[in-house]
Amino acid sequence: MLTVTGIVEIAPDGVEAAKAAVQKMVTETLKEDGCRLYEFSQVIGSETRFRVYEEWDSLTALQAHFETPHMAEFRATLGSVGVISRDISHFEAGEKTPI
Repeated sequence: MLTVTGIVEIAPDGVEAAKAAVQKMVTETLKEDGCRLYEFSQVIGSETRFRVYEEWDSLTALQAHFETPHMAEFRATLGSVGVISRDISHFEAGEKTPI
């Protein structure tokens, strides 16, 4: 399993447009083969920071995600809302085990 996680910070005047784009992105991405989980959440205490968390079956599935029309549309929207910073990484993980 591949996990993607990180933080995206959006300019204050672009937050509402970013939220709308995220809603559509999540809906479409969850339909993709190999996507187990796809979430964006607003960081408590910061109106402009969003946590990204994704789980994919493989790097191949994640790479296919990057080529989808909804990803292209999402990237275009992010380009227009003022991304202040973006720090997102992926790593290989084993299967989940309850604790």
